[in-house]
Amino acid sequence: MLFRRPTILLVFLGAVAFAQSPPPASSFEAASVRPSQHEVGPDYNNQITYSPAGFNGKNVTLKRLIAEAWNCQLNQVSGPPWLDHNEYDIAARAFEGATREQMQPMLRALLVDRFGLKQHSESKLMRVYELEIVKNGPKIKPVQDASASSSGPGLRFRGGMRQFADLLAIQFTIPAPENPGVPVKAGGPAIPVLDKTGLQGIYDFSVELPPELGTDIFTAWKRALEDQLGLKIESRMDHVAVVVVDDATRIPAAN
Repeated sequence: MLFRRPTILLVFLGAVAFAQSPPPASSFEAASVRPSQHEVGPDYNNQITYSPAGFNGKNVTLKRLIAEAWNCQLNQVSGPPWLDHNEYDIAARAFEGATREQMQPMLRALLVDRFGLKQHSESKLMRVYELEIVKNGPKIKPVQDASASSSGPGLRFRGGMRQFADLLAIQFTIPAPENPGVPVKAGGPAIPVLDKTGLQGIYDFSVELPPELGTDIFTAWKRALEDQLGLKIESRMDHVAVVVVDDATRIPAAN
């Protein structure tokens, strides 16, 4: 009996340890953060990708990283001007199968560790656009097959509605074209677009926005949203969460 009791106890403890799921990771397994060797400017920077292996950013600003970490848009991040100018390359490895939502707290911890980021949140009353569903319901459905891809003409989008709201915030800053043959670029302060659709999942669709002289991009998108997607955009005043940067260093800590 003296030899059996320890054996039984070890088996019991092993069963308990096996039954418990490991706590969620609070940081990336490994990460490299360096100033970009060549800055490319606001028209080409902030290239971010999520994958099952981790998080990668090329020529990404600290402002964009903060927006990703706190799940908000660029104009919901307040701080010194350099946050939106200095560019960095980042490669971070997460545990296998980590989702975007699971990587966000890891990214927060990384920004605190490498940039000495100190921030606080405030609620600010400001003008916003709210993305909603029209009365008759949406004309789009989430993709069932992860490999499915739309191939229609126009502007291609693939992602969740929160990411679509981010895209619209940038699109609405594009000025009306003066010459249909000359492309125009986004510019100026963006107004937050809040996702109020309640739609879940990943969507894959294309939107046709033929250039029209004298028609601003907001009007073109408003018509396209309702006619092609079954969505609408409304302008309102609302309290919006803002991330205020109290302190951060321009040069990240050594990897």
